[in-house]
Amino acid sequence: MKKVKIKLESIADVKEFVSIVMLYNFDIDLVSGRYAVDAKSIMGIFSLDLSNPIQLIARTDDLGDFLEKIDSFIVE
Repeated sequence: MKKVKIKLESIADVKEFVSIVMLYNFDIDLVSGRYAVDAKSIMGIFSLDLSNPIQLIARTDDLGDFLEKIDSFIVE
């Protein structure tokens, strides 16, 4: 399991982010406060407070090139 903070600042960012995470077969969650949603769900992402960084949790031991693909969204 890997945790990183990401920032999605626009609708275009959300669409690009979801298109990337859909390529991976492992579970990816986004956590904002006490809410957690599937990172592959556009509607779920828009239900979060996007004004602050969100914690991403990738539930796998083999990330492959995932972190490189989402590097532009990682803030910490």
